[in-house]
Amino acid sequence: MQRRTFLTASLAASAFPAPAKTGEAAPVSDSFVVKAGEARSGVHTPYRGINANDVKISGKDTNGQLAVFEYLGKEKVGPVLHVHHDQDEIFSIVEGEYLFQVGDAKFTVKAGDTVFAPRGVPHTWLQVSERGKQVYMVQPAGQLEEMFVKLSALKEPPTDELLQKLHQEHGMSVLGPPLTLK
Repeated sequence: MQRRTFLTASLAASAFPAPAKTGEAAPVSDSFVVKAGEARSGVHTPYRGINANDVKISGKDTNGQLAVFEYLGKEKVGPVLHVHHDQDEIFSIVEGEYLFQVGDAKFTVKAGDTVFAPRGVPHTWLQVSERGKQVYMVQPAGQLEEMFVKLSALKEPPTDELLQKLHQEHGMSVLGPPLTLK
């Protein structure tokens, strides 16, 4: 190929972005802000009907690559011991103190700390302070957002069997009870 033809073809190709490869996120076309106390879709999904647990960035915003949630706790509660089969989970502690278990390790974290729970590794946490706030992310987004919508729609706390079924339908498994301070 002659140099002039090569340069012309290269410049023409660079004027158009390459299509996303299979499995890659398409770029988000519009930026947005989700204000404090609001959920991305306007639908709140309180955890156990008590604590705010809102979607801030939906998997729909990122072509399934990432989902971001904000948890505000006023009670000393936490999720069951569970595992995400296909998502990494990252927790950034904004306020309060939490007891975490990731795999066999148990540790306490406070505001400013970050916890990484790799996919396939069992984990849970318990808020040990009176108030707490964390921002947590799952990557890729998976179906956690959809599970929270279903849990929030329940009229009463789910049975252990229903909780396991909902987790399995959304790419996770329940492995044990929540942490306690005892």
